[in-house]
Amino acid sequence: MIKIAVTGACGRMGGLIIENVLKTKNMKLVSAIDISNIGKDIGEVMRVGALNLPVEDAKNIERALMNSKPDVLIDFTIADASVKNVIAAAGKKVNLVVGTTGFTNEQRSVMETSIKSNGVSAVISPNFSIGVNVFFGLLAEAAARLGNYDIEIIEAHHNQKKDAPSGTALKAAQTMVKVLGERDLVYGRHGISPRKKEIGIHAVRGGDIVGDHTVLFAGDGERIEIKHQAHSRQAFASGAVRAAEWVCEAKPGVYEMKDVLGIK
Repeated sequence: MIKIAVTGACGRMGGLIIENVLKTKNMKLVSAIDISNIGKDIGEVMRVGALNLPVEDAKNIERALMNSKPDVLIDFTIADASVKNVIAAAGKKVNLVVGTTGFTNEQRSVMETSIKSNGVSAVISPNFSIGVNVFFGLLAEAAARLGNYDIEIIEAHHNQKKDAPSGTALKAAQTMVKVLGERDLVYGRHGISPRKKEIGIHAVRGGDIVGDHTVLFAGDGERIEIKHQAHSRQAFASGAVRAAEWVCEAKPGVYEMKDVLGIK
């Protein structure tokens, strides 16, 4: 039985992840951690019936992890909170699945250092959907064949998303840069802005859009668009639970979702 702790447990993603954990036969939810609804039964917060598991205060995450002894902590929160959660979990020898986005390079370095120095395993990915990780592979293939085309990335998310551009859009750009070599990343355009050796990235925020990503390859007389659309957050939640199963068997280190899926 894999024991799971979830941070951001009362949020939309946290709640959906918990639903998936409860439906997975070889998993048990042992800790629900958040900054709100402290002391309330997480099952009642989620309206699925009492689970006899009170929401624990994220400020005391070390104590929550020490008492519940999870095998894996799943974190979908915000960057600043996630860094603290990762450090706390790694320090308690708890493996990690992290779907939070918006990390700076320094934050990413701090997390990876903590994970490696404590000898735990972690899957850190901007997107846990199976389809979007296939999407990354298609982008690499297209970039290899269409390197002389102009490339633009357009992403759209709901109006509550805090970071822009999305982590998935940045990962898409990084995937193509690995194939193409150095390219400037240009975030939107304004005024006189002649196109150079660049990849344009554009963020749309509105309504309840779950997550759309389109990459446009534009050449003389034609264009190709490669698109991924998430219809619901279930695509991310099921992938995160799959990663939680996988990370328990992985050697210590930092991995991506493509490692979970066996994508080269």
